Amino acid sequence: MIGQLNFEGKNKVETAIERIQFYAKETYYVAISGGKDSDVLVKLFELSGVDYELHHQHTTIDAPATVNYIKEHYPNVIIDYPKLSIWQLIAKNGTPPTRLMRYCCRELKEYGGEGRFKALGVRWSESSKRKNNRKMIEVCYKNDTRTLNPIVDWSDKEIWEFHKQYNLPHNELYDQGAKRVGCIGCPQKGRKAMELDFKTFPKYRDNYIRAFTKMLANRECKGLKTTWKDAEEVMAWWLKICE
Repeated sequence: MIGQLNFEGKNKVETAIERIQFYAKETYYVAISGGKDSDVLVKLFELSGVDYELHHQHTTIDAPATVNYIKEHYPNVIIDYPKLSIWQLIAKNGTPPTRLMRYCCRELKEYGGEGRFKALGVRWSESSKRKNNRKMIEVCYKNDTRTLNPIVDWSDKEIWEFHKQYNLPHNELYDQGAKRVGCIGCPQKGRKAMELDFKTFPKYRDNYIRAFTKMLANRECKGLKTTWKDAEEVMAWWLKICE
């Protein structure tokens, strides 16, 4: 419960705001995805009274509903566009992104805010990997980027409780059964969710097939060995390894 007090006599909302205010030495770069956690993050920054900029990394494979939601509810957001689209990255890398080879995240999402103090809606309860690897404060010494994850210890239940408490809007994809809002065809979702994505957004599946076709042509030009006969075989392999 977000209202439950800790040993200092503060609840989770007060604690998150305190975290934000404590590190407010410069204007925050607040990255939002269009998901429920981002909604909470923005409201907490509003309540904190600190200076911040809203940024959204356009991945080129966001659901149309997510793109429209961000534009409607966060009109002051700065939309950052990647150098290459996911389709171009697939052709360039010679393989689809996988759970272990997440070049898509690096190129499409994680590039924003280099050298700034960033804030994200990352939470431990989202995955065991995040619980084991993510911290409330993170520092990247390569590019002097610092990141604050003020709601890192919040549960899904607490996120929705906060939504209700402050009457926050939310992405319509949740009403359609989505548990998480993210890139269409993201391998982190697993096969079933990927197949649902492609059923819901068939044009995106077509785009992946076209990208795989260009990818195979590039591999052939480079003399790279491959057992895939065509783009559909690439798709079948991709879904299989994501089970």
